[in-house]
Amino acid sequence: MSNRFFFEGSDSEDSGEDNLPYPKPLARSAFLTPGFDPHTYLSTLRNRHQTLEDLRTDLRLRSQEISKELLDLVNENYEDFLSLGSSLRGGDEKIEEVRLGLLGFKRDVEGMKSVVDQRRNEVTALIDQRKAIRRQMQIGRALLDLDQRLCALEQSLMITTANGSQTDYAAPATDDEISDSGEDTDEGHAGAMSTSRLRRHTQQYLLAQHIMKRVGLNQPFIVRHEARMTKVKDTILLDVGNALKQAGGHDTKYLMKLLAIYRDLGESQEASKVLKQRHP
Repeated sequence: MSNRFFFEGSDSEDSGEDNLPYPKPLARSAFLTPGFDPHTYLSTLRNRHQTLEDLRTDLRLRSQEISKELLDLVNENYEDFLSLGSSLRGGDEKIEEVRLGLLGFKRDVEGMKSVVDQRRNEVTALIDQRKAIRRQMQIGRALLDLDQRLCALEQSLMITTANGSQTDYAAPATDDEISDSGEDTDEGHAGAMSTSRLRRHTQQYLLAQHIMKRVGLNQPFIVRHEARMTKVKDTILLDVGNALKQAGGHDTKYLMKLLAIYRDLGESQEASKVLKQRHP
């Protein structure tokens, strides 16, 4: 580096370059700013009275000073660094103990998981079994209700069983059934069958049919009782047909009730046939 430092007040008659004031040393704080950019920093030195070679020499010396400071810092802390390594000796045994402890804990967790999975499967199977039993109980109650309704209908319609005897089921008579004999006599001529009784038979039959569909038409009990259902329906249709034939032509309200029973049973065509027979 040039030795042209502090030539103020000098009597030297050197060139104009020697008469320029020598710049101050580069401030270290300028290199410590966040986001330091060399190009931006150099652009701020355009008014610095210094040759490029001098500036390069100044930067090189600054780099050497920093390297020396770093080396001194490492030498000062080298002993502490070595003692840190010594203090870490024996850590392998601790790590191995922790690793073995974790492996044992993992085995315990896996064992508990297998036990929990087994218990969960057992509980799920028991719940499914309970649901199946409850479903069978519901089906049993529905079939018992169906049989009771069929027995009541067979008794009320005076249908005999296959062996020629009437059903043994005896349903308690209600006040409506006791008064049925003369309930609708004002709707038709004397001796006409009560529409309330026919409607009640029809409703009981439709309820029995609903139970059969809900349980399933392929259920063995349902299959065995299809013939009973058919016989009950035929008997109801026969009674409604007889009532329709016996009704007077002017009893419109009575006729509409009988036709509604045909409709509920899904036998509207049968009603048309009976009406044709009634009025050939």
